[in-house]
Parts: sequence; C-alpha cells; structure tokens
Amino acid sequence: MQKYHRHASTRQTPQSQPIPGKNMKKNAAGGYAFKMDDWGRLDRFLILGAEGGTYYASEAKLTRDNAAAVMRCIEDDGPAVVRRIVEISRSGRAPKQDPAIFALALCAGAGLDKIGPGSKSDPGRPCRKAAADALPLVCRTGTALFHFAEYAQAFRGWGRLLRAAAARWYNDKPAERLAYQLAKYQGRDGWTNRDVLRLAHAKPQDPAHALAYGWAAGKLSDPPDNLPAIHAMLQARELKTAREMAAHIALHRLPRECVPTEWLDHPAVWEALLEDMPLTAMIRNLATMTRVKLLAPYASATKLVIERLNDAELLHRSRVHPIGILMALRTYAAGRGIRGHHTWEPLALIADALNDAFYKAFTNVPPTGKRLLIAVDVSGSMDSGEVAGCIGLTPRIAAAAQALVFARSEPNCYIHAFSGVFEELPITPGERLNDVICTTETMSRRMTRTDCSVPIVYARDQGWDVDAFVIITDSETWAGEIHPVQALAGYRRKRVAAAKLAVVAMTSGGFSIADPEDGGMLDVVGFDAAVPQLVRDFIADQPEPQIPDDDVA
Repeated sequence: MQKYHRHASTRQTPQSQPIPGKNMKKNAAGGYAFKMDDWGRLDRFLILGAEGGTYYASEAKLTRDNAAAVMRCIEDDGPAVVRRIVEISRSGRAPKQDPAIFALALCAGAGLDKIGPGSKSDPGRPCRKAAADALPLVCRTGTALFHFAEYAQAFRGWGRLLRAAAARWYNDKPAERLAYQLAKYQGRDGWTNRDVLRLAHAKPQDPAHALAYGWAAGKLSDPPDNLPAIHAMLQARELKTAREMAAHIALHRLPRECVPTEWLDHPAVWEALLEDMPLTAMIRNLATMTRVKLLAPYASATKLVIERLNDAELLHRSRVHPIGILMALRTYAAGRGIRGHHTWEPLALIADALNDAFYKAFTNVPPTGKRLLIAVDVSGSMDSGEVAGCIGLTPRIAAAAQALVFARSEPNCYIHAFSGVFEELPITPGERLNDVICTTETMSRRMTRTDCSVPIVYARDQGWDVDAFVIITDSETWAGEIHPVQALAGYRRKRVAAAKLAVVAMTSGGFSIADPEDGGMLDVVGFDAAVPQLVRDFIADQPEPQIPDDDVA
C-alpha cells in the first residue's frame, strides 16, 4: 500500500503546508493560515492600524495591504464602509482615530480614477457623498480635520463635494464653539485653518463666523469680544505672572493648547487647567503634573485625579480607550518618558488608579461560567511592531494585558504562555499590569518559534476539559506538525465535543488561525474595547458546533 496519507492528510498537516481542501494562504512567516476576508481586515485596520509593521512585514507593506483591502471593500459597498468607519470611530472602540481618518479619505476619493473625459457614469459618487457627510462625525477636532486633509490630498483634488464638506465642518458649529476650535487647533501636518478654509471656499453663515474666518486667515489681529476663546488666548500672551495666568485660565476655561509654553512648568497653572481638563487629556498629562509637583502626597489635585480615574461612567462617557490608559500607566510608572529627558517620581496611588481604570475602560460583562484556557503567544514575532501605533506597546505586552482582562471577568480560567512550547503563565487576575508585563518579558527570552496548535494539543494530552480556548496571537504560526484547526477537531473528538476557539488578533495582518467556515471559531480584533462582550457572547450563547464522528477538520 502506498502511504499517500503521509503527504495529504486532512487530520494532521504540517503548518508549512495548507490543509487539503481548505482555502489557506502562506502567511508572512512562511506557514499557512486562513486569509481574512476584506471586511474582517477592515475592522482590524480601523482598530489596530499598521504603524510599526510586524516582525515579518514592514509598516509600508502592511499599510499597502490594508489599504488594498479597504479599497476592495469600497468597490463592494462604499457607503457600508463609511458606516463601519463611523460606527467604530464614534463608539470609542479604537485607540486612535488615524486609521479611521485614513480610510475615510480613501472613501472620499472612491472611483475618481475611473472617471474619464465624457464619462456618463460615476459609481463612486454614493461612497464619496457618504464620506463627505461623515466628515464631522469622524473628524471631531481640528487636528483630525488636518489629518484628513493631508490624507485626502494623496487620493484626490478638492472637488465640489469635498469643498462643501469642509465648509460645513466650520459653518455648522456655533460661533463660540468654532472660536474655541480655531484657538485650540491652529495647525498640524503642515496644514492650518487658513489652508482648509481657502481650499473649501468657505462662505461664513453670519457676521460672527466671518470674524472667526478673518482671524484664522490672518486678517484680524485683535478679534472682538464675541469670539471669547480667541480673545482670551491672545490676552494670555500678555500676562506677566503664573498667578495671573492661572486666574485667566480659570476665568476663561482655556485649554492647555492656548497657554504659552513658558507657563507650563508652574503648578498653579496646571491646577487651573486641571479643573476643566478632559479626562483623556488628564491621563496624558499625569507625568507632567507629577513632575511640576502639582500631584503630590495628600494634595487635593491628587485626590481629584484618583476620583476621576475611579469613575467608570466618566471613563465610558469620555471614550477613554484601554490602550491609552495602558500606555499612560507604563510611562507614568517608569518615571521617565519614552521621548524627551524629563523624569518624575511616580505616586503609587495614581499608578494603582490607572491600573484599575484600565479594566473599567472595557465593557463590563458577566462571566460565562465556562472552563476557559487563555493562551498568550510570547514567540519572537510578538516582540516586534506597535499595537495601534503606540510606541513601545508590542503585541506581546498588549497580549499579556488582554489576557488579564479575560481573567478578571472569568473565575474559571487558566492563563498560559506558548511559542513552540507551553508553560503556565504565573499571573493572577489581581496582579498589577506592570508585573505581568515583566513576567512575559522574562518568559519571551527563551521562546522563539510560533506554533499556535500547542495550547490545544497540550490540553488534549493532559486530559483537560476546556469549553473554549482563547488564543491571543499575531497568527504568524509556522512551526507545528498540525494546524490549530486540526488540533481543535481532534480535541473535540477526544475531549469536549463542543469546544470553541476564539482568536484575538494583535496585529492588522491578513491572516487568522480560525477557520471562517467553522461556527465554533471566532476571530476578533485585539484591544477592541468591545472584545470582552464579543467573546463572552460567542462562548456563552453561540449554538454549539455539531461534530460528526468522522469529522476530518
């Protein structure tokens, strides 16, 4: 008998080869995995971005690949892409807005390259119209508008739809709010309000808007009192003492961007700013406020900061993303910035409040009551790139933090680490994030290969009854002698027939170890603020997969 099954088995196939009959493609690491559909990749890009690339793909290549996937979605249903961009942007599910703004700029240029002289059809117009209408929903600040203008310039000129949309961005704001935006966000990416207003051919809707536009265009050096934010900002430049500046900030509720730089080393100035400071800005400036000694033991400002960080409702209302808190915690606890030369003495109470706020920023979900195995990929590839463009936040660090989110809500789960081998990850749900990060850093030094089947095979061999595997990975698996989906099929036959697999993606690459044709497998985007709810619903409520006795995959 010829032993053909050694070369073409559907039950056990090396990860360096595709499973016969399955639609698999070679991933960036050289192994075979399931290629994400374009709509799934759109979600990954909108939430995780492509900054920093990955271990196997440069930032440029990852961006090009994601942009190509977005463009295919636009060709399929452009208005639906815009709706998805708006949904993810406004819900606070993404750590940064840049990917959403970039994708919206792609939508704003949809089909323009296919309109030739004398062309009578314009299939891209519905998408461009939807993008124009969505501009103020996604670009909610002046900085976001400047980002959009820079991206859009790469894909199109300033046609009528885009000009009208940019003009509405300014005209639809009440004059007082517009003045605040013009004062706070004066320029970014080489763009200014003057540039956008000129290209938009914006015509003011009333005298107050005309004055605001005149000031932004440099035609008014001393705007009248009915543009209070601009007037107060210009007055601030004339003040002589920190005490005067603090009083001026308190009176006019000036944001930090309107305060001359020379006053930002004075605790009295920061105390005045803190009173009305948005929560995201407060979290971003904790280190500075500690460095200037505003935040100190027993200080009233310290008490106020901790109260705000402990307010779960305020965290959700302010759309504070967990990654923003995680990055603030890492930087604050380190006592020095990733960039710059400033140092400070971190306060333990504030570090603890940030630690607790991290978990509160996720959707709070009830436990499933299921037996879960949380497997964190700590292989070499997880130590490269940046999650959501956050400097220093590698997929491995983010994966360890994501594991604790699940552990906090699930009392019957165990956390393990894997690469080509499998080890218990000695962390507990109550452990501090910084300690968890240090533990995974130490463990990753002795792990290199990536084999995402290891957690499932190990559970099978140990005789563990697991209801659901949650594997947190970049899906760059290549080293195993069996594919994860085959390992799960074998586990279902031998241990738990309804066992499920949730794959939490930590990069925006286009591959997954989850079989899209298997209803008992789910692929979700890591650090989507809605991940706990999505995974919980999948594990607890999704119909159990029916596994026949002769199942082969």
